[in-house]
Amino acid sequence: MPPKPAKPAPFRFEFQAQFRRNGFGWKSRPAIERVKQAVAEIRRVARREPELAAEGAVRFLERVSPALTHVDSSSGAIGTAVNRAIAQLAEIIGAAPADTATRVAWLDRLWAALAEDRIPCLEALADHWATLCGTKEAAAAWLDRLNSDDGPAGCPSGHCNNAAQLGALARAGRLEELLQWPVSHHPRDWQFQRHVVRALLDAGQKDRALALAERCSEAGYQEAGFVAEELLLGMGRSDEAYARHALAASQRPTFVATFRELRRKYPKVPPERILADAVRSTPGAGGKWFAAAKDAGLFREAIELARRSKCDPATLARAARDHCADQPEFAAEAGFQALRWMAEGEAAEVDARDLHLAYDSALSAAAVAGGERRIQERVRKLLSGPSPAASWMRSMLPREAHE
Repeated sequence: MPPKPAKPAPFRFEFQAQFRRNGFGWKSRPAIERVKQAVAEIRRVARREPELAAEGAVRFLERVSPALTHVDSSSGAIGTAVNRAIAQLAEIIGAAPADTATRVAWLDRLWAALAEDRIPCLEALADHWATLCGTKEAAAAWLDRLNSDDGPAGCPSGHCNNAAQLGALARAGRLEELLQWPVSHHPRDWQFQRHVVRALLDAGQKDRALALAERCSEAGYQEAGFVAEELLLGMGRSDEAYARHALAASQRPTFVATFRELRRKYPKVPPERILADAVRSTPGAGGKWFAAAKDAGLFREAIELARRSKCDPATLARAARDHCADQPEFAAEAGFQALRWMAEGEAAEVDARDLHLAYDSALSAAAVAGGERRIQERVRKLLSGPSPAASWMRSMLPREAHE
């Protein structure tokens, strides 16, 4: 009888060697790098073997809290890194082509990890529980197991316990049980109601889900506004979405990025209207939308913003330089407005390079547009002011600029 083939050794991820109990010292940077490397390794495996990658994600989440026990978390950097890892790994686990028994076993292990999280650093994991369930069947099976006599070990903290069970109820489509949850009397608590919204959507009740998201948005929950906007757009009600949520739900790190996002989501809304609404939403800061207007080709509107509201001189100077040839009138005025805001500011705030760039670009563009003499006269009048900034500018520019 031929010998049985040797059983293949279980796959071992590289990160497992580093993520052991008390595996890191107090410095956060090495730990953050290892977290990023672990997530990158799991994502690489996910391209070829998604179920194996999901198993790796569960192993990482089991190990991360004990490994980081001694890491200094005062800056919040390690917490941010772990939360980002949780969000990415939850998607990998949720998307894996695993059967219900495997998924329930993963959920049991993650439940135990939450219960043993002493730092804590896994609280965000409970907020992704609906995603972690993956399927309606797995969510239902895990809930049944949770309420059985031989349910999973451990009991996470109150928030994690509630969030995980609510997420599972929503994923399982158990709307009636969800509505009977003890905290359901908080009609505008988005931390609870977001699960109700998900369950309503899974049940095909879009209008009820929208009304609930709108109510929570009115209570100040920004994420609820994102959901309400997405629902309205999906229902073909873009006018309502724009009027109610567009500006609040499209905020990005810069004004230019915010304006681009608004134009991407609302291509039928004229850019002039989007710009006007955006400016109204930031009283006293209209000049900050100058670059967004310029990038959209709204040169007239951009110059009006620079005239009415304080604008960064460096931004204006670069705009003047970049558009000397194709938009000389705009460039000349942008250069002049850069000089104006420099003269009205503090002398210490003026950069010599920006000063010369604004002046040279304004004159060059004015020459192309046929208005060089007029710009020179306006600059002389501007530089004749008594402010310290104007005095410093006179000392830096050629004599013909102010005499």
